[in-house]
Amino acid sequence: MEGQTLKFDPDYEKWRKPFGDKMRVPDFETTDEFRQFSHNFLEAALSQVPPDPRIVRTKYYCVSHDDAKVEIERYASAEQMKDQEKPLPAVLYFHGGGMVTGTVELFAPMITKLVTDSGVQIFGVDYRLAPEHPDPTPVEDCYAALRWVSTHASELGIDPTRLAVMGESAGGGLAAGTALLARDRALEPPLKKQILVYPMLDDRSINSTSAAALDKFVFFPLHMSRLCWRSYVGKDKAGSDDADVSPYAAPGRVSSVHGLPSTYIDVGGLYLFRDESLMYAARLSAANVEVEFHLFPGLPHGFERAVKSYGAKHAHERRIQWIKDL
Repeated sequence: MEGQTLKFDPDYEKWRKPFGDKMRVPDFETTDEFRQFSHNFLEAALSQVPPDPRIVRTKYYCVSHDDAKVEIERYASAEQMKDQEKPLPAVLYFHGGGMVTGTVELFAPMITKLVTDSGVQIFGVDYRLAPEHPDPTPVEDCYAALRWVSTHASELGIDPTRLAVMGESAGGGLAAGTALLARDRALEPPLKKQILVYPMLDDRSINSTSAAALDKFVFFPLHMSRLCWRSYVGKDKAGSDDADVSPYAAPGRVSSVHGLPSTYIDVGGLYLFRDESLMYAARLSAANVEVEFHLFPGLPHGFERAVKSYGAKHAHERRIQWIKDL
């Protein structure tokens, strides 16, 4: 029977058991319903992350492809904000939320912890959301932010040769799409790294047989993945092999991955984006792009919350090391 060997990691299952059905997103029919649920869930979950008063938050704005202003929030220590003899590295961070929900403010505790643990400053990007702003707006907003930080590097005390993009889930897909735009538009200096945390890379996964087999284990169910992709690229296009879906929206569709920056990818073995993450890592490796890839068996979306599990500890350590190595 297909999927018969799939099971939760023992440490994760022990942590998960008291939460029961709360560890699965309901099958909502509208993005508004999902937004309300996601906001409440993440606010409760991330409120457990202790604040760090040493991290200073500063807002900036860039102009996107359609002349709209996009907010960028810098998370840095007071020391990093001072004039530096040597310019410092930085990460542009794109939050998760299926392309339809989330804000930098909501993810502020997670961003702050990344800065505290890595010692590298982060710029969070408040990209606009589908369905009100479908493709290409979210990824264009993210690229505009990257280009703004790169071109304003001198006044920010940033080394433009040491920039990375990073995101989880939908944010990981946006990071991958932004890296493709940076390559194809010849951003100079080129992007140094992309850090893709269980990235949402390919709309065609909503029709895969493996996704259906995984659905009973996942936090983010197949029904919701379909809702999000249809909101982002269009109901008539999402999941269709022959549809004209931009590879910047769905990087798994890109014809070539040559020339992309060094890449870190991790994903849980019980996650709908598992196979597309695996395939993207394999394609990058075949194109002689430096890749570090981790598949954590028995773990679904958001497994980091089970902080004592091996997968959560190891994933956090490797993500932080990739940021530090900038």
